[in-house]
Amino acid sequence: MNTVYSRIAGLGFYVPDNIVTNDDLRQYMDTSDAWIQERTGIRQRRFFTHGKDTNASMATAASRMALERAGLAANDVDLIVYATLSPDYYFPGSAFLMQRELGLEGIAVIDVRQQCSGFVYALSIADQFIKTGMYKTALVIGSEIQSTLMDKTTEGRGVAVIFGDGAGAAVLQATTDPEHRILSTHLHADGRYAEELYLKDPGSSRPGRFVSTEMMETGGSSVVMNGNAVFKHAVVRFMEVINESLTANGLQAEDLSLLVPHQANIRISNYVQQQMNLPDEKVFNNIQHYGNTTAASIPIALTEAYEQGRVKPGDLVCLAAFGSGFTWASALIRW
Repeated sequence: MNTVYSRIAGLGFYVPDNIVTNDDLRQYMDTSDAWIQERTGIRQRRFFTHGKDTNASMATAASRMALERAGLAANDVDLIVYATLSPDYYFPGSAFLMQRELGLEGIAVIDVRQQCSGFVYALSIADQFIKTGMYKTALVIGSEIQSTLMDKTTEGRGVAVIFGDGAGAAVLQATTDPEHRILSTHLHADGRYAEELYLKDPGSSRPGRFVSTEMMETGGSSVVMNGNAVFKHAVVRFMEVINESLTANGLQAEDLSLLVPHQANIRISNYVQQQMNLPDEKVFNNIQHYGNTTAASIPIALTEAYEQGRVKPGDLVCLAAFGSGFTWASALIRW
């Protein structure tokens, strides 16, 4: 009996039309293009258009592109795994809304809340279901609308300048080909650092109403980030989880064709690249154009890398992420 694996059969992404440059942010806060680029590498990002874009509609557009490139129809999908920290509703999750838009009533959907590592977690979940034989075709999604979560004032600029909106998708299919498949995935978390990067309110464990005027006034509804703590942990965990995936498969850094890291901050990506002694052509970054799109950043970057011919059959591709939780993860793929 042949062993079943999973492979990525198609990729797609969607970003809103609304381009917001660093100079555009000056209307909200005291900042500058030079200040933002020096700290993050970001030149612009996309913000959603109210009345046109939703978290689920962006995911749907990315999924349709991925399905078309895989040569499949929506009704070929039997599982949706959807990663986001910014769902359209508090509940139910956006996976249900995308399922409805694709006309896939009745199939299984799973919502994942692993923030910046969300897409790799979702990929791993879908990979396990396919390898057990329970499902044959899965849509894996990362989608975010974060522009409405940010405090776009001078006080909140340290966080607000970083994040953007967008969605990315991958179609996973069952395969018996041992040479072209997801080789392994590696997932980790450490909740001791949960409050180093978090959004406190609204939350269920508060006195009174779920959402209150007092809650809004006390600042709990603004994203809090300890940038130094995030950077120090990220650069360590990125390298650990990348090396973990390589070691698990008897490979080394020089065997990599391409590293696609979560687009958190260009300084983090550059540090990891230098420490791993990887040349520029083996690391893909697009944070300059989209900012940090959290769960969407890896599928958007992977899709662009594929479109640019930087992902080819036989290539060894590593996906790696680190984010709020803290959480970190990697996936090693033989294309």
